Amino acid sequence: MSEKPLKAQRFIKAMPPDDNMERSVCATCGFIDYQNPKIVVGSVVMWENKILLCKRAIDPRRGYWTLPAGYLELGETAEDGARREAWEEARAAIDIDRLLAVYSIPRISQVQLMFRARLAGPEIDAGPESEAVDLFAWDDIPWADLAFPSVGWALRQYRESEGKADFPPFSNPVDGL
Repeated sequence: MSEKPLKAQRFIKAMPPDDNMERSVCATCGFIDYQNPKIVVGSVVMWENKILLCKRAIDPRRGYWTLPAGYLELGETAEDGARREAWEEARAAIDIDRLLAVYSIPRISQVQLMFRARLAGPEIDAGPESEAVDLFAWDDIPWADLAFPSVGWALRQYRESEGKADFPPFSNPVDGL
């Protein structure tokens, strides 16, 4: 069976008809390659009044502490993605309570969905993307060594939501970007 070689594609920046933004468009066939923000899902996970944090074993920010979080996969619900990330990074089985926050981070083209969750049991262990995992009391959180601003936002907003069964999801702090 012989296959025809594919024509080389050359993408240019152009404004498609009836659009209002420049896009990456194939100069050969007119295909529009829509480039959209990445969706990150994660959780603030509690166990006996302590918060689960993961020390990153990968860049960016290797060696800094973060919440279990990562990119949502195709075909995955946001909640399933948050559960998967908790397992991948901390070998933690979690029960999700509710959506805690939605953060818009345009400078890196991300939308972050952070959930409020509990460990299903006390077992945690570092996954392949974590150097270490630990449970921290509020006063012991390594604030100066948090990997990303949104980790601090989520922790503080989690604290603000404690004891509340219903609240609107938080968003970027006014001074956050």
